[in-house]
Amino acid sequence: MFLKREGYSSVQTAATFEEALTAINRDRFDLVISDIVLGGEKGTELLRHIRETGISCPVVMVTGFPNLETASEAVRLGAFDYISKPVNKEKLLKLVRHALAFWELELEKRALILQNEKYQHYLEAIFSSVEDAIIAVDHQCSILKLNRTAELLLDEFREQSSQGGKILPGEIGSACLKDALLVIEKGSIVREHVIECVNRDGASKMFSINAAPLNIDAEVSNGAVIVVRDVTRAEDQNVASPAEQFHGFVGASKVMQSIYRLIENVGKVETAVLISGESGTGKELAAEALHAESSRSTMPLVKVDCAALPEELLESELFGHRKGAFTGADRDRPGRLLQADKGTLLLDEIGDITPRVQLRLLRFLQEMTFTPVGMDTPVSVDVRVIAATNVNLKEKVRDGSFREDLYYRLKVVEIVLPPLRDRKRCLPLLINHFLIFFSQKHDRHVHSVSDRAMDAMLSYSWPGNVRELRHIIERGVVLCLGNNLLLEHLPAEILEYNSPQADLVQGLPQNGRQPQHLSRDQIFSTQQHELIEALKQAGGNKSKAAQLLDIDRSTLYRRLRRLKITTTP
Repeated sequence: MFLKREGYSSVQTAATFEEALTAINRDRFDLVISDIVLGGEKGTELLRHIRETGISCPVVMVTGFPNLETASEAVRLGAFDYISKPVNKEKLLKLVRHALAFWELELEKRALILQNEKYQHYLEAIFSSVEDAIIAVDHQCSILKLNRTAELLLDEFREQSSQGGKILPGEIGSACLKDALLVIEKGSIVREHVIECVNRDGASKMFSINAAPLNIDAEVSNGAVIVVRDVTRAEDQNVASPAEQFHGFVGASKVMQSIYRLIENVGKVETAVLISGESGTGKELAAEALHAESSRSTMPLVKVDCAALPEELLESELFGHRKGAFTGADRDRPGRLLQADKGTLLLDEIGDITPRVQLRLLRFLQEMTFTPVGMDTPVSVDVRVIAATNVNLKEKVRDGSFREDLYYRLKVVEIVLPPLRDRKRCLPLLINHFLIFFSQKHDRHVHSVSDRAMDAMLSYSWPGNVRELRHIIERGVVLCLGNNLLLEHLPAEILEYNSPQADLVQGLPQNGRQPQHLSRDQIFSTQQHELIEALKQAGGNKSKAAQLLDIDRSTLYRRLRRLKITTTP
């Protein structure tokens, strides 16, 4: 009666031990209040049954003769508390409130423990299932923990491996030790350090090493985490690498994985696609991948370079013409649309077509019919259209040079290919891919890239993107007479970009002046001031300072060393 009046709506009662057993076995309760005496049975037996059957809820015992023995037995069997008769309203309600508050906290605690255990299992599963080798070391470079892949790597490159020793010896061990020390002593982050090693069986392999601080204390480096990835050519290992190569694309960065998935999904759908990106980012490759993923893959992929033809020739090239339709039309010519029937048509550099061709193309996309030049009868075809451009079509729509309705017809789905400077993680893979390709093509034996050459290419801006990288690696392979591509084999633009003067100038505000008008001392002083100010704003956090300056953290560390800034403000 007291409890119901207080608002506890679901209250059940049991007059005997048997009724109580039936109730607690049938329903779930947040609190049980039991008399010590239940007919011919004891309430402690009910308490024992509750605990033995795993029922979880607080139990309060009521007794008319409180004594130490009864209390100790109740506590031993897990009672939350006990209350002596006569039971008055205030005492009962206070005890119920405490018991239910305790139970709510207990449920919350159990949920948190369960969630924590689940996260631990997830982390362990992720750690053990990652294909890369992961090695955690302390500040003395002793191994703290490693996953299964790392164990196999240790077994492959040294005779003895254990979790209590120094990092493995040999080439890969020296490289890991060097990177770990760089992380621990200088706080640097090592990205994509590519090395070539020979295992016990004499097989040559290439590895990409990444290392980062292992910080338990936010201010002090407690060690380093090293991630080693085998980037040896997949064909050499007879292992497919779908995450790193996809229809001619090479790259394992997040943005490229997203593009691979997008191409896979969109390729299977009959819809128009617009591929945009800077020159050299692989727009034609993306179109070929879309065609290969589609149900039209066995039919032709016809390509038209819209920028290479004047208006009249482009119109004839696309739609075809009849003999005598214009001067020089000495025979009937089927257009590219007809050639692409049941297949795919790639319109490259679509942003350069004239308003007249835009109108004809729009009508074709709306009706899937066209009329060849000089003919009156329309022709129907089944063609999937893919357009590609290296210009901003939105800007061209705004300035009126490109039809808005055509833009949205072409851009049902847009695939934006990132510039190479925005996916630097792909560089070592691309470099290794082109290195092997051109070594075979030119019958050379260039197997690896020196650290200095790799650093120079990683910091370069790559205005020509993958096409420029391809040409530079081919040039380096041709010039290289040994097994290792060196800094001296790279072209002048990369060497100049990475010179101390160039590095100082990069990122400085121009204020209307050209960089060459600044003296070296002025540049040195200006950038030193900017770095110190950025570090002050970031409270000494170098990652935040790098973000404020819009540069990579490795570039920040390099400039700190060059500018002789040894202490954090």
